[in-house]
Amino acid sequence: MSDKESCCTTDCCAPEVTLVDGADAHRQEVRQAYAEVAQASNENSACGVGSSCCGVSDDAAINTLISTRLGYSEADLAQVPDGADMGLGCGNPKAIASLQPGEVVVDLGSGGGFDCFLAAAEVGDEGRVIGVDMTPDMLTKARGNAIKGNYTNVEFRLGEIEHLPIADATADVIISNCVINLSPDKARVFRDAYRILKPGGRLAISDVVATVELPEEMRNDPLLISGCMGNASLIEELEGMIDAAGFERTRIAPKDESREFIRDWAPGRGVEEYVVSATIEAVKPLG
Repeated sequence: MSDKESCCTTDCCAPEVTLVDGADAHRQEVRQAYAEVAQASNENSACGVGSSCCGVSDDAAINTLISTRLGYSEADLAQVPDGADMGLGCGNPKAIASLQPGEVVVDLGSGGGFDCFLAAAEVGDEGRVIGVDMTPDMLTKARGNAIKGNYTNVEFRLGEIEHLPIADATADVIISNCVINLSPDKARVFRDAYRILKPGGRLAISDVVATVELPEEMRNDPLLISGCMGNASLIEELEGMIDAAGFERTRIAPKDESREFIRDWAPGRGVEEYVVSATIEAVKPLG
């Protein structure tokens, strides 16, 4: 789902929409937001935001700054096609994934393909990477980037992360970067992730989590929701969802230092008092 940039304070990244009840309406609003992100990036149009989940920019230096703050190295950024790094995300899932040659990796909410391309280098020609995104504009962008980079072990599929277009027991590893928080049904995301993982397969996720309950005005703000903040779940709620899906060795590690860059996502709103970036890890049992 993959898998983030519509928390901008200008109109070029986030649509002026009113959130209505219902999971389908929620998804449509998020899909609309990320279609606009992809279109803005394709047109090399900048949002005017220098650090955020909405930092769409045609300035490579700005995107490098954003991504290095999230934990990527300059070597990571140099190995992907131009345009793949859109400044999206809230961490670096590859850093905790321990990817091995020959593994099959699935990226939930793959966006422009950035994390997929980094994973492809880790798993090599014998491995495979599948990116899933529900936004056709993002899918088009990712596939174009794959052609530019001549990636033969990466493919991108259109689909929702609650209903993955992937067969049972396919993946060794599931990665995701700041996408699951967008889902209106996170419990179903983890159940479907469990389904497509092989026994012994693992989750390696970077996402935004709530450390305390968000006020209703933040939870109901469409810009904060599509900006990866308003729909964040409490850590203990996520742990319960992951365990209920069947995973074991669940570990959610919040990063308090992330409040510094989250503050820039919605200046003046105080969201950083409620949410942080975290790493989320779990394993599907062997038996």
